[in-house]
Amino acid sequence: MYNKIILMGRIVADPELKTTPQGVNVCSFRIAVDRRFQKQGEEKKSDFFNIVAWRQQGEFVQKYFGKGRMILVEGEMTTRPYTDKNGSQATWYEVVADRVSFTGEKAQGGSNVAAGTPPVPSAPDNSAAASDDDYPF
Repeated sequence: MYNKIILMGRIVADPELKTTPQGVNVCSFRIAVDRRFQKQGEEKKSDFFNIVAWRQQGEFVQKYFGKGRMILVEGEMTTRPYTDKNGSQATWYEVVADRVSFTGEKAQGGSNVAAGTPPVPSAPDNSAAASDDDYPF
């Protein structure tokens, strides 16, 4: 079996970095990904994805990305059940990021976003997925 997802989109709100009771950093954020096609005369539509990045990967996202920044995320889709505020059973969908990357987007002045800043290494590869026990909620 194979579970791999690759998304490129804009971060909807500033990433939120938290620490679990076990001392593990976890960063959650949401991205908007424009659909490739739309009907003639129809507005562009976007899909929204919940992303979670653990440990150094999460620290990297929190440090270098913010609301409105374009980001490339590679990881796997996970689901987990939860009970909503009305007591109904529901499913939470999120992408656990194995790798996040800059996209080379242009700044408003036409130069590369990273220009004038020191080169930033790729985020660490945290291929080992965290267990459900590491979730802070």
